[in-house]
Amino acid sequence: MSWEQIIGISLTLIVMLIGLIGSVVPVLPGTPVVLIAAICHRLYFGEASVSNPFLAVLVVLTGLSLLLDFLASTLGAKKFGATWRGMVGALLGGIIGLFFALPGIILGPFLGAMLFEMIGGKEFKVAAKAGAGAVVGLLLGVIGKFAICVMMIGLFATNTIYRTLNQPEPATGPLAQARTCLVEKQDGPAMMAAHERFESQTHRR
Repeated sequence: MSWEQIIGISLTLIVMLIGLIGSVVPVLPGTPVVLIAAICHRLYFGEASVSNPFLAVLVVLTGLSLLLDFLASTLGAKKFGATWRGMVGALLGGIIGLFFALPGIILGPFLGAMLFEMIGGKEFKVAAKAGAGAVVGLLLGVIGKFAICVMMIGLFATNTIYRTLNQPEPATGPLAQARTCLVEKQDGPAMMAAHERFESQTHRR
């Protein structure tokens, strides 16, 4: 493994760790950062990077993470007895809460589910329970995104290091050059003889 490859994978893993933090901290993106870092590493290092099948797995995991993030609050609200109004409210509250950093992201689904349930005629206690379910779903979604991020980083690191270590290295150094010259000297006469035989057969024809 060359110094360029070591520096490349180190910088890529640092960016991926930022994505891992982003799976917990709402301000930062999570799995998309990990995927973009893997794609950039692949484009730069080619065959000494993650393989295409593993890269496809990372794309699927990123999509799964985004879907999980989108549905976590609504499914949590449903689990705690919310109707379709509560699930719609949790979804809208989560979207609006994105503009108010961490407090808004936590309180948005709760208030949205509770408000829509109360509009539908539910009592405050029942509506608050649906809102609590939305928050629980949100927390479970964060745990799921974090686990997916760890899985993506692990898959990238193991596959890339394996492929890099198994890449054929160019012949460098005096010993390697001496071996190359020796092979060329040994193969040279045989190649000349084959070439002469080919020319003689051509002239005969």
